[in-house]
Amino acid sequence: MSTRDILSDAAARPLAAAEGLRPVLDRETLNGHPGGHDNSIAWLLWHTGREIDAQLAGLTGESQIWETGEYARRTGLGDAGGQVGYGHTPEQARAIRVDDADALYDYLTEATDALINYVNTLGDVELDEVIDENWTPPVTRGARLVSIIGDALQHVGQAAYAAGSLKNIAG
Repeated sequence: MSTRDILSDAAARPLAAAEGLRPVLDRETLNGHPGGHDNSIAWLLWHTGREIDAQLAGLTGESQIWETGEYARRTGLGDAGGQVGYGHTPEQARAIRVDDADALYDYLTEATDALINYVNTLGDVELDEVIDENWTPPVTRGARLVSIIGDALQHVGQAAYAAGSLKNIAG
């Protein structure tokens, strides 16, 4: 298995895990706040797509899918959805409410597909290229891709935990 194959497989896993949540995500669960936390499942899935999309656009120089796919309109989030979610105030996080989970899944699918397609264009030389010298050690393209995938896995895992908590609380 090549490095590219490993990264492609890893990049697909957050979406596969998120798909497993789809059957339990009614509107109440999607927008619920277990334990009163500000980040709902909708926020976590939206943020997962946004962090993949925004960071991938930074690597490729292409427009973000959020903009080209009209996801602000499709999710009903408008301008609030154009942010990525880092540093959200409690009010901003709670403003991320989505009535149609399918729009979030479409976005996450499109962002994931773009990530996998990008990974499949890279060889070892490109993966080793330093893309950010503001860190010690400097960040390579490969390290950034691992970071994107790791963040996505973490947030989908949080969404799964939250969904389980809300379903147990609801009964």
